[in-house]
Amino acid sequence: QVQLVESGGGSVQAGGSLRLSCAASGGSVGVMGWFRQAPGKERVAVGSINRSGDNIWYAAFVKGRFTVARDNAKSTVILQMNSLKPEDTGVYYCAATEASHSIASPQAPTYAYWGQGIQVTVVS
Repeated sequence: QVQLVESGGGSVQAGGSLRLSCAASGGSVGVMGWFRQAPGKERVAVGSINRSGDNIWYAAFVKGRFTVARDNAKSTVILQMNSLKPEDTGVYYCAATEASHSIASPQAPTYAYWGQGIQVTVVS
């Protein structure tokens, strides 16, 4: 069974940066992505990347500020978050699809595996 473990969350001042990492183990995965859930709100997609790295999707609200990257040798996906805003606060979840998927998608049902989530807090 595939397991995803996130790391790198924490608290940061507005305008600062954080780097989240997610390591997959226990099997092969296809697309890897990040979702977030703010207090009292639904979980939304942030960004995702396919295995070869040639198909990447970003939510409009993070374009130009966040970068998704992947290291297949380490079965890891990174979310580099720059120019953070208080509205970026929330629990960030790593997700991965079955290995057969090759198109980066913002659709949560596409993802078969989920991490436990990690808190990101941006203070003004």
